[in-house]
Parts: sequence; C-alpha cells; structure tokens
Amino acid sequence: MSTRGPEIKHHSKVSMHFSLALESGVQAISTFDEEPLEFSMGDGTLQPGLELGLFGLRAGDKQTLTLTPDQAYGWHDDKMIHHMPLSDFDGKIEPEPGQLVAFSTAEGDEAPGIVLSVENDKVKVDFNHPLAGHNVVYRVEILAVENAAGP
Repeated sequence: MSTRGPEIKHHSKVSMHFSLALESGVQAISTFDEEPLEFSMGDGTLQPGLELGLFGLRAGDKQTLTLTPDQAYGWHDDKMIHHMPLSDFDGKIEPEPGQLVAFSTAEGDEAPGIVLSVENDKVKVDFNHPLAGHNVVYRVEILAVENAAGP
C-alpha cells in the first residue's frame, strides 16, 4: 500500500482543486484561489467524464486532461434552443442577448438558459450547457481521499 494514502475509487470522499478551461486558455471555472471542492465519487457533483479522470489518483497527485465534448458536456443540440413568449418573463426582467437566466422546470429544478435574441414578443433561449460542443482542459490537484473501511 502506498504511503501517500488511498487511491480514488467509486464512493471515495475527495477534496480537490480543479479548473476547466477552453483549449484557447479561456477559463470557465477554477477553485484554485477559493475553497476546494469536496464530494463523493458518483454523487453527481461532477459530470461522469470528469470523474473518470480521477480514478486511481491519490492525495498530492496533479493531472491535466483535454476532454472532448463526448467526455465532458456533450455536443451543442439545436433541440435545446427554444422560442418563448416574452410574457413568460412577467416583466421581472428585460431579457437581453447574452443574458443568463434561471428558469424553473415543472419538477422544480433550475434550468439556466442564455438569451440569444429578443424579437417582438418572442425570446430565443439556448438551454445547452455553455461548454457544450467544446473540448475542455481539466486540471486537478487532489488534496485528500477518504475511502470507507471495508474489504
């Protein structure tokens, strides 16, 4: 057994810093200057493709991976672009192109969408993940790994 502690496996509790960036270097998110992310493998915190890059790593390990859309946030899907009546916004906000708006689904979940255009009484909203269709560079630094006792 390694003196560096346990390796990451399914259900491991993990504390790590991570960043996601486009291949161009534009950073989408980073915890390196913030509190680390803490989660259990398989709990849905990370996309499954992002989790795959963690299996077998141990505290102290650093890794950088370039992930394809299939491995990360999927491909842009034109079916995720919807035309909504302006009246759905109830005057609470004035939708503008580029604006990120949070919508509630029938199940009570939150679904973010980006306003693409506003024409007359219609608003065109893209519900694709902003990183959909892009290769992303995923960088991690594992801070701690804890596995449940057992065989």
